[in-house]
Amino acid sequence: MSIDALKQALPDYAKDIRLNLSSLATDPSLGAPQRAGCFIATALAVGNAVATRELVDAFAGDLSPEQLTAAKGAAAIMAMNNVYYRTTHMLANTEYKQFQSKLRMNILASHGIDKTDFELWSLAVSAVNACGMCLDAHERKVRAAGLTAEQVQTAIRIAAVVHAVGAVLDGEAALADTPAAAAAA
Repeated sequence: MSIDALKQALPDYAKDIRLNLSSLATDPSLGAPQRAGCFIATALAVGNAVATRELVDAFAGDLSPEQLTAAKGAAAIMAMNNVYYRTTHMLANTEYKQFQSKLRMNILASHGIDKTDFELWSLAVSAVNACGMCLDAHERKVRAAGLTAEQVQTAIRIAAVVHAVGAVLDGEAALADTPAAAAAA
């Protein structure tokens, strides 16, 4: 399935999501590998099987095998880090912020690709997972490396749209199993 086929899977009430998916798929503010990695990493973070399969299929060709593995790695490590750091940040007891995480995070230093791209993909996943601490940390790193506010915003927009695609597809799948859907068929 292509981006067009994925858009067709979205119902009419999600027309805005379809339009945003189209424009972001070719948004020129990010290079093709940066854009592809954002789509793939956030699709994995969202976890909708159809969106993940189709977005990986649509964008994997813009990445080297190492970049594809790193995009998957960004989604994996941020799934852990976002929960840990979001939680320690939200707890009123500040004692937890003083502890070392004692979690392995070797991929942050040994992902084998451009560091800025990996940080950007980690930022996009952190947007999906709503971790303010991680968003701030990754945003500082990509800005220090020369990315613009517009490029950061594009990564966040991709995260938002991919999240919406997953939510709509999950909702439609859930509704398809209801008595009302059976009666309408």
